[in-house]
Amino acid sequence: MTLLTVWPDDRPGEIALRTEDPAVITGELGRLGVRFERWDLIEDLPREVTPEQVLAAYEEPIAKVSAAEGYTFVDAVRMTPSDEPGWAATAAEARQKFLAEHTHDDDEDRFFARGSGVFYLHVGGKVYAVLCEAGDLLSVPANTTHWFDMGTRPDYVSIRFFHDDGGWVGDFTGATLAEDFPGFDELTAGRY
Repeated sequence: MTLLTVWPDDRPGEIALRTEDPAVITGELGRLGVRFERWDLIEDLPREVTPEQVLAAYEEPIAKVSAAEGYTFVDAVRMTPSDEPGWAATAAEARQKFLAEHTHDDDEDRFFARGSGVFYLHVGGKVYAVLCEAGDLLSVPANTTHWFDMGTRPDYVSIRFFHDDGGWVGDFTGATLAEDFPGFDELTAGRY
C-alpha cells in the first residue's frame, strides 16, 4: 500500500502526516502539482522481465499517458536482487546516484510495475516521502526539488516517461538534506 509521510524540512524527527489513504495522498500531492494515480497491474510479468516485455505489457496505459502529457520517449528499468558477484556494488552505485537532492528541467513520471521506491519531494518547507509500490504512477513536476531512494537491496520494475530522448538528467543542488531523513529501509521496516 502506498505510504505518504510528511515532515517539516528542519525537523526530520517530527512527523506532520503519515497516511496510506489514497484520497488523502492524492489530495496532498495534488496541492503540490504532483499527479498520483493507480494502474491495474499485469500480474504475469516474469521475474527477469525485459524492458521490451514491460513496455509491451503496459502498451495501452503508456500510450494514454504519452498522448495526454506529450511524452516522446518511454523506457523501463529493472533492479532485481541477486547473489551474483558485483550485484551489491552495482546496486549501491545506482542507489547513490539518486539519493542527493536534485531537480529536472522535465517532469519525472514513474510507474511501478513491480516492487517499490520512495520519492522525497522538498516543497514549501516540508519533505513529502511517497513510498510508491506496484501499481503507482507518480508525476513530479519539472523543477521540483526531490530525491529518490530504492533501498539497500533494490527490487523494482518501473516505466519512465520523457519529453525528449535525453532521458534522465539531474541538476543537483549540493544540499545534504536527504541525509537527515529516514531512508527507504527505515520507512519500509516491518512492511515487507
